[in-house]
Amino acid sequence: MNTLWNSQLGTRQLTPEMMDATDIHENQHRSALRGLGRVNAICLTHRSLWNPIHRMALRHAPAPLRVLDVACGGGDVAVRMALTARRLRLPISIDGCDKSSMAITVAQERANVSGVSCQFFPFDVTSNDWPEGYDVIMTSLFLHHLPTETAVQTLKSMSQAPRKMVLVNDLVRSRMGYLYARFGGYLLSRSPIVHSDGPTSVAGAFTREELSELGRRAGLRGATVKLIWPERMLLEWSRP
Repeated sequence: MNTLWNSQLGTRQLTPEMMDATDIHENQHRSALRGLGRVNAICLTHRSLWNPIHRMALRHAPAPLRVLDVACGGGDVAVRMALTARRLRLPISIDGCDKSSMAITVAQERANVSGVSCQFFPFDVTSNDWPEGYDVIMTSLFLHHLPTETAVQTLKSMSQAPRKMVLVNDLVRSRMGYLYARFGGYLLSRSPIVHSDGPTSVAGAFTREELSELGRRAGLRGATVKLIWPERMLLEWSRP
């Protein structure tokens, strides 16, 4: 374990992931997105993001709240949150965007089958023109894919785009997180992409202190970063 910590987890090791490739076969891509959806479900990713959005919706009711899930992947988090909003009869609309056309297709299929009105569209975070008209911009399991300086710029752009709030859910670079990713991926998915990318993601992730520093550098004054189960963290920032 000491060797593992010193070689892969003591400092951030950003390595290209299989999911980031542009030539993934459709069946493999769909299988990986399903696997990640199961991981998110077990880890209650939607709940950690839902709680601050729920509080804000109650404060601003009956005014509607518009939420955008950036780098939404297969749309499982956005759809689960939309279903929760519908069940609670809250005026919250949730859309999603992703660089991958396959992810957008899978996400829209998921929304249509679930009967929610989420709309998914293509978007690359390196674009200068971020979507407008949203109250909350959130993202999950995405920031660790980016080089550090790109992550800072992305957080800065995210803070300028929404009217009210930014939420970032991501992995924690830790020994326990590495073990969760190493063995949990095999338990929850048959996808070799999930099996490979999980540990790679943890090695490329930030620590709580590093994410706080990224937020400070991006100008997110007053942002908080808290640890959440299992070996994840949530950055929350509200516009003054």
